[in-house]
Amino acid sequence: MTETSSTPSTAGDAQEAPRGRLQRLMRYLPLVAPVLLWAVPCGVLLYTGQHWPLPVTLTGTGLFVLGLIGMPLAMARGHGRRQQDWAAIVGDTLLGSMWVLFTWSVLLGVLLRLALTVAGVGDGQDRARIVTWAVLGVTAVLLGWGYAEARRVPRVRRVDVELPRLGAGLDGTRVVLITDTHYGPLDRARWSERVCERVNTLEADLVCHTGDIADGTAERRRAQAAPLGTVEATRGRVYVTGNHEYYSEAQGWVDLMDELGWEPLRNRHVLLERGGDTLVVAGVDDVTAESSGLAGHGADLAEALDGADPGLPVLLLAHQPKFIDRAAVHGVDLQLSGHTHGGQIWPFHYLVRLDQPALAGLTHHGARTRLYTSRGTGFWGPPFRVFAPSEITLLVLRSAS
Repeated sequence: MTETSSTPSTAGDAQEAPRGRLQRLMRYLPLVAPVLLWAVPCGVLLYTGQHWPLPVTLTGTGLFVLGLIGMPLAMARGHGRRQQDWAAIVGDTLLGSMWVLFTWSVLLGVLLRLALTVAGVGDGQDRARIVTWAVLGVTAVLLGWGYAEARRVPRVRRVDVELPRLGAGLDGTRVVLITDTHYGPLDRARWSERVCERVNTLEADLVCHTGDIADGTAERRRAQAAPLGTVEATRGRVYVTGNHEYYSEAQGWVDLMDELGWEPLRNRHVLLERGGDTLVVAGVDDVTAESSGLAGHGADLAEALDGADPGLPVLLLAHQPKFIDRAAVHGVDLQLSGHTHGGQIWPFHYLVRLDQPALAGLTHHGARTRLYTSRGTGFWGPPFRVFAPSEITLLVLRSAS
């Protein structure tokens, strides 16, 4: 690889009004959400006709209250100024566990109870207790399976992507995508080594990391990230920042990736040449970079493509899928992104889709622009993946000719 160098309308005001109300409502979500996460399962499991013995009811209620108080405190100590890893592990695990328990308390609390009623199974107390044990059983199974899925080395997902402008000499180019490794409070140095070993079996021409390397500074997570230096590619290894880098001294991560032999594409591009044809490989900072206040950081696609031959196909690395609108305007052929985790814990993907145009997989945007969104290689926060498996992606580029 070689390096290259108004005034708002009335209609607009009308549209901004509902958005403003929604934004004001969202401010209260961090206060309301924890209460709902703990109160709804407490009510469904203990107070909907079960008639448990008083010690059981009091003990269960006490545990829910303790969790409601303890989870936010642990997350504040773990992810706030103190950055205490043990607290982050406790808070994140409680958050993921309660999300699953909340989800199935709602679903089974309504659907299973209705089915039992229609089938005439038992009396009210019998049905309430069946629902309780079913919710607890399903939650335990999903959490156990979800933990194993989160901690395993991801499966390789192969995708053939036809790019009409790709030269015949580049047909069969193998691009490996890893993203959202999120090295963090749980030490995953050995997991990192095994991921890199798996990547090295794929005989990649180009390996890409589209950000969110870790939660924590480069100095703090260096041991977990160090195996990235062993990744092999015949043409190059390229990297762009994700939003989580901007929570943890992003420049430190840019410098470390450079030290490990990866090429940070901070609003610039390089050229991949193969078989007499050329592919522009560009990258931009994450869209949150500008608001981070870090000098010199900010997504700028025009700068990234400055000096590139407009007749050449473009592969763009951008952490968040929602950058695709800008990519399509600039005629990018393929954008690679992560960020969504595929929802990570079902049914959180419905909330992700409110913010992003794609959840996972290959999608088309505009006349020629394609977007591939990875479900991510690691996990953030709660150590669970439920119905959203992680992946290492092998994209084989195909020429229309």
